[in-house]
Amino acid sequence: MKREEIFQSLGSLRKGLLQIIIAIVLSGIIIFPFSKKLLAYLCQKTLETGLVAYAIPEAFFSLLKLTLYASLFVSIPLIFYYIWKAFSPVFRSKGLTRANGLLFASIFLFYLGAFFCFFVALPNGVKFLLGYQSAHIKPMISAGKYVSFCMIFIFGFGLTFELPLILALLSYLRVVRASFLTRNRKYAILAIAIIAAVVTPTPDVFNMSLMGVPMYVLFEVGVIAVKVIERKRARPEMSLSQK
Repeated sequence: MKREEIFQSLGSLRKGLLQIIIAIVLSGIIIFPFSKKLLAYLCQKTLETGLVAYAIPEAFFSLLKLTLYASLFVSIPLIFYYIWKAFSPVFRSKGLTRANGLLFASIFLFYLGAFFCFFVALPNGVKFLLGYQSAHIKPMISAGKYVSFCMIFIFGFGLTFELPLILALLSYLRVVRASFLTRNRKYAILAIAIIAAVVTPTPDVFNMSLMGVPMYVLFEVGVIAVKVIERKRARPEMSLSQK
């Protein structure tokens, strides 16, 4: 990728920032009246105890924070659309033809990871952490900190599930090859273990595996995608060499 192409893509992305900001603000205006119910649903699915506010404005700001995260969450398709719109000319110049399919794939993978975190990883992680309470240790969970805690992991899972798509795009740019990925699989497993340890809310093996196993499967899917891309690329190159 040339420097000029990067600057052109960033300039195109900057033009879409206003539409993204407007979408987030409008989504926030719609979501805020339902923020109390949204927080109650979050606690119902992931937390067995109630939340507390350590300052007078904390209850309000926690709802405002949750509204912002929820607005970003529902605006992901638009955000990804403008990112892809800005950088798709670069990938088309490298031979990518089905740009729209990859856009839908990126949105699907993000929401797949986010919902997997919300319904599987996060409840188990919180349950594990709360298991350390005793008669002398009772958790008093701050509303604002709990909202941030949950949203960081939900968005973290969503972004890490983009791994196979990232590998495919890097293959189009000729940055990675399937042979390199398979040869360094053990290092990839180590990196996945480290990411799982950082992203998952608890350090135990069970909850780390909830993140690590899907990531490894996604890595192998990415390797397969890279191999398919290389085979498609090799066909016209072989025909040209034969001529």
